[in-house]
Amino acid sequence: MADLTRLTISDALQKMQSGEISALDLCQAHLQRIERHDASIRAFIKLTPDLALEQARAADKTRANGGEGSLLGIPIALKDVLSTKGIETTCGSRILQGYVPLFDATAVARLKEAGAVLLGKLNMDEFAMGSSTENSGYFPTRNPWNHDHVPGGSSGGSAAAVAANMAMASLGSDTGGSIRQPASFCGNTALKPSYGRVSRYGLIAYGSSFDQTGPFARTVDDAARVMAVIAGHDPLDSTSMPAPAPDYVAQMNGDIRGLNIGLPAEYFAEGLQPEVASAVRAAAVELESQGAQLHEVSLRHAEYCLPAYYIIAMAEASANLARFDGVRFGARVEGRDLIDSYKKTRGAGFGEEVKRRIMLGTYTLSAGYYDAYYGKAQAARTLIRRDFDALFEQVDALLAPVAPTTAFRFGEALDDPLRMILADVLTISANLAGLCGLSLPCGFDEAGLPIGLQLLGAPFDEARLLRIGRVYQEATDWHLRSPELA
Repeated sequence: MADLTRLTISDALQKMQSGEISALDLCQAHLQRIERHDASIRAFIKLTPDLALEQARAADKTRANGGEGSLLGIPIALKDVLSTKGIETTCGSRILQGYVPLFDATAVARLKEAGAVLLGKLNMDEFAMGSSTENSGYFPTRNPWNHDHVPGGSSGGSAAAVAANMAMASLGSDTGGSIRQPASFCGNTALKPSYGRVSRYGLIAYGSSFDQTGPFARTVDDAARVMAVIAGHDPLDSTSMPAPAPDYVAQMNGDIRGLNIGLPAEYFAEGLQPEVASAVRAAAVELESQGAQLHEVSLRHAEYCLPAYYIIAMAEASANLARFDGVRFGARVEGRDLIDSYKKTRGAGFGEEVKRRIMLGTYTLSAGYYDAYYGKAQAARTLIRRDFDALFEQVDALLAPVAPTTAFRFGEALDDPLRMILADVLTISANLAGLCGLSLPCGFDEAGLPIGLQLLGAPFDEARLLRIGRVYQEATDWHLRSPELA
């Protein structure tokens, strides 16, 4: 039998429906691949093989009885920031070691309802704070294309698992680029939905006004299938858009003739790795050959994106992480009294990067500094959103690199917080403005590391981005390439 781990979701569903393979076959193939390769890649924090096999058998039984499910029998893994009922959820942090939620995140519940098979939980930068997965409280994850390089972050495990064919798709979260950047570094197709399109219920918060859950997959078609399951209004999330999501799979069909695509000058500025710039511009030319019209555009307030984002995100992180005190859930270190227990628990449980962001966020929210920092950052955010609103009156989508470089080596940026922050300099604007963003592989550098193309769309315009992405993937084969694992 051919290697089942290289199938797309679309092909796997067709083969299971025809009886050529079973969900159990598919599940066992992925568990065997994880057993062979994850010892070196370390994408998974926790495997759930017994649950996966049970769900695969149930999927086969459902299909045999004429039942349906849009992801029936498809093996999927989850970033460990998503709450899973009865399964430890740590957010990559020691402070949540041993925490077992009593409920599923809405996105997880919807995957289960669609018949997906859960392989396990994936590694990440602690509380989604980082761009390399080196900040995990447990261990770093390796890039499947080159183990000396990072997979990106914070959803590094989600990207690495799909790139290494250890899962057919995965879920990650994106606060400032944490879906798109690791997808670029690992050669995945991945979608950051618009703010409010996918429920945040059960997604453990980093920045509440930024966070979104989205899919990693091999192809645009597969990403659309997962997105169709997890998107849509959720009454449990007050920030969820109160409107039905479109049929992403059906709306991918069609050409892109006459679409206007903007190339923001600020995203092609000095500092880009030359191979990244040339690969992304070549992708733009390919879309032009498919009928799109290219336009040079500019974002007037682009220079404020980085400082505005980090001030607001760290302030929100400071507030959100105040709940982790060792009293209600997770690890606890006993002290002389309650306050001493708080200090010792948080001191031992949080890593250095999380502590840094909590302290910076607390500072910007403190009396005397709120107006000077947080207030001005929110004002800048409004101007940035208006810039995008104006651009999307002129163009249908924006095209840019995902990251300034390909995946960097382990340790290169770990002791340089500014360099680590700059890894997200081209992605954070979408989170500030609530936009949707699609990352697509568009080439490789001289070292054989993937390069990612970023498409940005107006809020709730995911269907158009997926259509553009599908046209691009029909004309190229970058997304079909996989790393050769030892």
